Amino acid sequence: MTDKLERLTNLLLVLLAADQPLSLDHIVHTVEGYPEGYEAYRQAFERDKRLLREQGIQVAVEAIPGAGDAIGYRIHPDDYWLPDLKLTDEEQRALNLALAAVRVDERAGQDAAWKLGAGGTLASVQTAPLAALPSAPALPLLHEAIRTRTPVSFVHRGRRREIEPYGLLFRNGFWYVVGHDRMRDAPRSFRVDRIEGLPELERDATFVPPESADWRRTLPEDPWMMGEGQELTAEVRIDALHARMAEAELGSAAVAGRSADGSVVVRLPVVNRDAFRSWVLEMLGHAEVISPEELRRDIVEWVRPLAGKR
Repeated sequence: MTDKLERLTNLLLVLLAADQPLSLDHIVHTVEGYPEGYEAYRQAFERDKRLLREQGIQVAVEAIPGAGDAIGYRIHPDDYWLPDLKLTDEEQRALNLALAAVRVDERAGQDAAWKLGAGGTLASVQTAPLAALPSAPALPLLHEAIRTRTPVSFVHRGRRREIEPYGLLFRNGFWYVVGHDRMRDAPRSFRVDRIEGLPELERDATFVPPESADWRRTLPEDPWMMGEGQELTAEVRIDALHARMAEAELGSAAVAGRSADGSVVVRLPVVNRDAFRSWVLEMLGHAEVISPEELRRDIVEWVRPLAGKR
């Protein structure tokens, strides 16, 4: 059920964000989880489309501009969001914007609560929700930032982030916000439930999201940040051969020191030790963990048996 729910949730987000009708081929290659083979993914998409419509979500079928007789699919925001409810800021944070056509946790009191949002007209069909999705205090403001194309900042795992949010994804039971990280000047994604407090919208600014759909395949967070273990701050010395590549991957903000020989010391948070070790060992002898000692010891103890077999 989780895989199907994730696919259906992400399908709704993709169709809702589309500026023009999307072809079936584009959809199945953008939304993860569809089977291989035209007939198989066509039938799966038709089932998903029927489920959305049963929930009162109008999936429009329209001609694709400039593509002859080809048809595509999209969800018009005016058919999805409620009209402006003239709520106060506090009320807006509490009730603003839908969370992908499902009940939000067990706390939602009305079946139509998932329809709440800004702009558009109210759909007349009210039916039972498909399933329960996890909620998070940051979600309504992130929805608003995505809808209005407004930059947003927040604290994620103790670090300040400034992003241009492109969209939300539901993966492995968690919500992720994906966008352009201004501090790293690169696409990044962040688990929403790990955002501390409420995001802040830069209301006097806007941005234009990329036309490419590649952002929807962005890996949720850096691999060494995935997991629920204790977070440690690692310092790694990387020699000149790999320094530029590491800085491009991690962003300049991660560089804690530079040496005349071209090497750098990077600082990064680590939760998943196995993923961190793999990242370090991929650079072979060109990276050395300086601290903390327990991370350094983990790698030494893992490598020592291999070295003894040579």
